[in-house]
Amino acid sequence: MAALVLISVVGLAGFGWPLLAGPDSGLAHAEDAPWLFAVLLALLVGVVLATVADSGLDAKAVAMLGVLAAVGAALRPLGAGTAGLEPMFFLMVLSGRVLGPGFGFVLGSVTMFASALLTGGVGPWMPFQMLSMGWFTMGAGLLPGVDRLRGRGELLMLAVYGFLAAFAYGTVMNLYGWTILRDLAPGISFVAGDALHENLVRFLAYCAATSLGWDLGRAALTVALTLSIGPTLLRALRRATRRAAFDARAAFEAPKA
Repeated sequence: MAALVLISVVGLAGFGWPLLAGPDSGLAHAEDAPWLFAVLLALLVGVVLATVADSGLDAKAVAMLGVLAAVGAALRPLGAGTAGLEPMFFLMVLSGRVLGPGFGFVLGSVTMFASALLTGGVGPWMPFQMLSMGWFTMGAGLLPGVDRLRGRGELLMLAVYGFLAAFAYGTVMNLYGWTILRDLAPGISFVAGDALHENLVRFLAYCAATSLGWDLGRAALTVALTLSIGPTLLRALRRATRRAAFDARAAFEAPKA
């Protein structure tokens, strides 16, 4: 958990520092992105090692993580560019629920990295996308009732989370792009060095004017796929994690006479 907190603090600083910077600081996410990417990779390794140490994950579990990341990366191009319809998000919700917050964060980040390579979407925005998808998947792993809540109640909870988190993902990514855009209307533009609350008001207006419909499409598709395919996929993921010994602990017994 300490590794997740650290990587989240670094990520929030990477997203939010322009809001606190002075007008002469030289806003350039393109310049800070390589440094953020390098720090993110190092911290991802730390999250994996901490999760392995805490949960006793084996090579099969890591292999399944790779398979899920590959499937998620393959799903992303299916809806990219069409009204925000991105089917990979529902897979991240269900996977994060089953894998837990640590491996969920790693899965979301690795999936976004793989999809960027697959679609040619590598650029200064990529580490920010990795962080946002990591948080998105981690949040599903932090939802309550893992041992008690099953069936329709769990699906409804995951659908509600997917709906709200889809908007949160879009909002966080908007924050990255908004601070570097130029020639926007005065009521929605970022003003370096301006008061924080005034910039935030303009940022909310910018989100409502530019990406609300896109985020709604992403959220609606996530809910629809979670409610329709969710039961089958949850059972498959849980069966696979049991076979991969996600929660298994080695036990040694004396041989019987």
